Amino acid sequence: MSSQAGETTKPAEKGKAHSANIDRSKLAKLLAEEDALFEQTHKRSRQLFERAKKSLHGGVPMNWMIKWASPYPVFVKEGSGAHFTCVDGHKYLDLCLGDTGAMTGHAPPAAVEAIVDRVRRGTTFMLPSEDSIVVAEELSKRFGLPYWQTALTATDANRFAIRLCRQITGRQYVLVHNWCYHGSVDESFATLLDNGEVGPRRGNIGPPVNPRETTRVVEFNDIAALERALADGQVACVLIEPVMTNIGIIHPDPGYHKAVRELSEKYGTLLIIDETHTICTGPGGYTKAHGLTPDLLTIGKPIASGLPASAYGFTEKVADLIAKNTRVSDCDTGGIGGTLAGNALAMAAMRATLQSVLTQEAYDKTIPLTTKFCQGVQEIIDQYKLPWIIKQLGCRAEYWFRPEAPRNGSEAAAVEDHELDRYMHLYALNRGILMTPFHNMALISPATTEADIDLHTQLFREAVEKLL
Repeated sequence: MSSQAGETTKPAEKGKAHSANIDRSKLAKLLAEEDALFEQTHKRSRQLFERAKKSLHGGVPMNWMIKWASPYPVFVKEGSGAHFTCVDGHKYLDLCLGDTGAMTGHAPPAAVEAIVDRVRRGTTFMLPSEDSIVVAEELSKRFGLPYWQTALTATDANRFAIRLCRQITGRQYVLVHNWCYHGSVDESFATLLDNGEVGPRRGNIGPPVNPRETTRVVEFNDIAALERALADGQVACVLIEPVMTNIGIIHPDPGYHKAVRELSEKYGTLLIIDETHTICTGPGGYTKAHGLTPDLLTIGKPIASGLPASAYGFTEKVADLIAKNTRVSDCDTGGIGGTLAGNALAMAAMRATLQSVLTQEAYDKTIPLTTKFCQGVQEIIDQYKLPWIIKQLGCRAEYWFRPEAPRNGSEAAAVEDHELDRYMHLYALNRGILMTPFHNMALISPATTEADIDLHTQLFREAVEKLL
């Protein structure tokens, strides 16, 4: 598909060099066997999928729900803790957890109680509740930023933060990392083309303008490129994940965040840190754990136990500039907010989640379990001398079909192996484990057990042994 009239972005090269010892004909045969097994054991899901295709485009309520390893999606009946049950009656260990949205586990009791109570007493009023104060105070304590506003999704939080940065600085451009992901923010669907220029990322649907008009893109961990992109003083804000996650876990080089902070200050650019996925690091995310000092911070997904809610915080200096540049008479039509943002239901869910679910005690359990997950995978990699690696970020883990950790998005994208990904995922799915569909990522919830981790290790070993 053309991303912009007269211009397309080339797909990333599929890097199978490090899985070249895999017999591709054997892999195809194994995939066919797994497809057949799934079809045999998920007949009710198939019936619902066929019915859905008559009223839902593609048979799913959102197009990305089709991107699973299985021939069609599993239809869910219910979930609790680290597990869910499908309409065919199979119980699954959920290592996807809503791609972080359910990082707290499904239906955590403290959040459920608060949500049900709030539903009985009204959910949305366009007026503040006391819960909103408690939430903001808790976020301030965790992340070190004094002022907060709320939204419904991390996409909205990022979009609103970008708009505020443009207003404050009077500048046009946003800077992001190559192959980043910050929700459906138009400015972030940009990539570096083969000629080094910025253009639409592959799959960018109907961009309102060519992102080269709004966005500058640099590779993660490239300090020199970052300075070149900021040097002309035209960048309003740098929007980054402190650790890249949506192209796989890519850790910063030592000193990278120090350089990002120093260069953004040097050139008068505001720094936004998106903690939506990296909250897996700890209660205050990577920001708190590593002493980062952003001007603004955004977070969504897990902070309301899966209910749509997000927040963005900022410094005293930014708060003063926002107040200086915003008239109350225009605040409802400025492109920030929405009548459901800050609703009473979301605030009750956030309060309960932050106070009783996403606690230090939870991370004290989930992070060691994730380490155990990584150790199990690594032992199998070592035993069979596979040119693969496993990476960890707090309670998030991911294995890669390459021998060295990538340092940036381009290196990560270059080693995608769709067939091998699909086989590993489908083998696990057919035996009761759901992995994140977009890459080989697993999340560990407070309800996950050591037995759950051992099950994954066992199935990972079986999948590898069948493959070799």
